[in-house]
Amino acid sequence: MLKPDTFALTALLAALTALGPLSTDLYLPTLPDIGRAFGVSAGQVQQTIYAYLIGFALGQVGYGPISDWYGRRSGLLVALVCYCAGSLICFLAPSIDVLIAARVLQAFGGSGAIVLARAVVRDFYSGARAGRELSMMGLVMAFGPVSAPLIGGALHTVFGWRSSFAALLIFGCVLVAIVARKLPETLVDKPDARLSLSSMLAGYRTLLQIRDFNLYLVLCTATYTGLIVWFAAMPFIYHARFGLTPLTTSLAISGSSIGFLIGTSIATRVVVRAGLIRTIGIGATCMVVGSAAVFLLLAMDVNSLAGIVVGVGLNLVGLGLVYPQALAGGLSCAAERAGAASSLLGGLPPVCSAILGAGIAASAAEKAWPAGLALLAMALVIVGAWLILRLFPQKSRV
Repeated sequence: MLKPDTFALTALLAALTALGPLSTDLYLPTLPDIGRAFGVSAGQVQQTIYAYLIGFALGQVGYGPISDWYGRRSGLLVALVCYCAGSLICFLAPSIDVLIAARVLQAFGGSGAIVLARAVVRDFYSGARAGRELSMMGLVMAFGPVSAPLIGGALHTVFGWRSSFAALLIFGCVLVAIVARKLPETLVDKPDARLSLSSMLAGYRTLLQIRDFNLYLVLCTATYTGLIVWFAAMPFIYHARFGLTPLTTSLAISGSSIGFLIGTSIATRVVVRAGLIRTIGIGATCMVVGSAAVFLLLAMDVNSLAGIVVGVGLNLVGLGLVYPQALAGGLSCAAERAGAASSLLGGLPPVCSAILGAGIAASAAEKAWPAGLALLAMALVIVGAWLILRLFPQKSRV
């Protein structure tokens, strides 16, 4: 069985949390070709992303609180089986409507894997140590966003767009086998109250009465929303504005994603010494500068692919510094409600991403600047939440 403070456990938890970004990043370069294969518009194809976000959010509402009563391991196995079933249907989908519906099921399973992996972190660690563990998970996971578009583009070139979902199915099956054989149950203390809808809602209500938890929730939501809205629009921007193919689009996405790898690598080295708040501040600065550069290039109609790739990359450096620390801060406010806290921290961001992205993505090929503006706006929200944490600390601050 896997034990805390080992790389093997960190790698498994990173792989579980990587299901979310991999489920999007792997097939991003193929979005335009999926539209051509089914004879539908770009807006309809992008619904496969937003359907995933909706299923992702809905799944997280229940997994966390239920796992606070029944444990993490069994919940993970159920979630991974759902994920594999959804991936199989995506692979076999005969129409865009079936693909969209299957993405909801895939997301429902993937959300449980991510929520419960973070709850396992909270079972073992707290404070800056939890931040370091989440950053180390992010560092391992960062190889996914860097390599996934390249792998997806290569698979698409050789086998077609369905091969991305075949790869996700295989990955999910491997995780089922590892969790079943190697992951111990990590939940020790269960709530005294019986599990019911009212007790679940009471747990959420208790968390939402904590000021710092709400600020960390804002940080998580803003980082995730800006990223997803941009990445959903990006393949169409790159295709329409720069004429990139799925393979060259994957190269551009991977080039930017190196920033996340750099950010998480820096975070693992500085967070224990500098603390969560200072690390978030460094990341917020990077996100504002990078997103401002992207927005200005798009708004001024400057056709600089390199500038956009670098600007998004700098934004992702900041995301690698901000997001794991925001998760750790929020989980550290949770005490005995780690599952419920993980659900809120992971469930609200996809909802906001779907709402904001639906109004932007459909016009991404014709007008690119709204996606850049969304990226910048979310970075400014992050700065605002960080300033409150920095300037008006509470005794419970970590």
